[in-house]
Amino acid sequence: MTKFLREAPILGAILLATACTSPGPDPSVGPSAKPPAPLQVVPNPPSIAAPPPLEPKKPPPRPSAEPPVQAPPETSELGLPTRIDGMILVPAGPFVMGADEGGEPDEWPSHTVTLPAYYLDELEVTNGEYARCVEAKTCPPPEPKNADKNGVGPDKRFRGPKQPVSSVSWDSARAYCGFVGKRLPREAELEKAARGAEGRRYPWGDAPPSPERAVFASSVTADVGTHPDGRGPYGHHDLAGNVWEWAEDVYDPFAYRRPFASEGRGGTCEDARKAHAELRRKHQEGFTGSNAIPTECERVLRGGGFNYHAKGLRATNRVHHPARYRMVMSGFRCARDAEG
Repeated sequence: MTKFLREAPILGAILLATACTSPGPDPSVGPSAKPPAPLQVVPNPPSIAAPPPLEPKKPPPRPSAEPPVQAPPETSELGLPTRIDGMILVPAGPFVMGADEGGEPDEWPSHTVTLPAYYLDELEVTNGEYARCVEAKTCPPPEPKNADKNGVGPDKRFRGPKQPVSSVSWDSARAYCGFVGKRLPREAELEKAARGAEGRRYPWGDAPPSPERAVFASSVTADVGTHPDGRGPYGHHDLAGNVWEWAEDVYDPFAYRRPFASEGRGGTCEDARKAHAELRRKHQEGFTGSNAIPTECERVLRGGGFNYHAKGLRATNRVHHPARYRMVMSGFRCARDAEG
């Protein structure tokens, strides 16, 4: 027993020396390799000071699969502020609108559209913001029965103060934007904010939708701005998913074939009615999924909603409904001219 007590400190020192002189991690092993099993820690005898801990090597950052959203400078090249009143500047210039394949025929053909600079709300209008317009008796409250009609009720699930306002008509959306000194965005403005100059398929890039990027295939909306991985090229949130967004434009199925398509605008209500009549005369189906060919002048919605499928979130997708409809999957954001 006495012999064992004399030899124990010596044995501990030998084991410590062996551990301290063991070779470190192989530098040729990349960050994706399985880490080695941790070495057993041997306590130091009281007479030997412990060596300082080694700083673990950090693996190099992995390249992002999608283009990053760059923080915009405080002013643009023309001296305009890039952010103002909760809005982000979309610079003047051309972009490619529409597509040459995929989607629906009303998204064809792709064509270059040139827009002046404009501001677009960074976030969708929330229930809390919209309530001020209701209190001022300028806007009617959201329709409380539509959530139940669509099997996603009760309505209170959609009324959190930071959730996007929904179940409001095109007229109500327009009234709110006027109430805050703004306007509804044009269809082309929503698409440019989502695609940028590089022509992205989705606001974040060309990768397919994921729960980190957008709210879709769900039964309820989320608070606005809670999916930053899905921001658009200029920094706007929720341009895909959460709620469909009302646009100013009349829905014209032949908009991209018109002589003024390069200006990003379609036909009038009368032009749209004639286009719908032509589709019915040729026994063609409507261009937007299960929606029937309109029998009245309808308005455009963009961006996809919380209950929509992933492919429908593409930035070129166009849907339409009568302006009076108050749907739980539809909301809006506002725009403003950058000059004038």
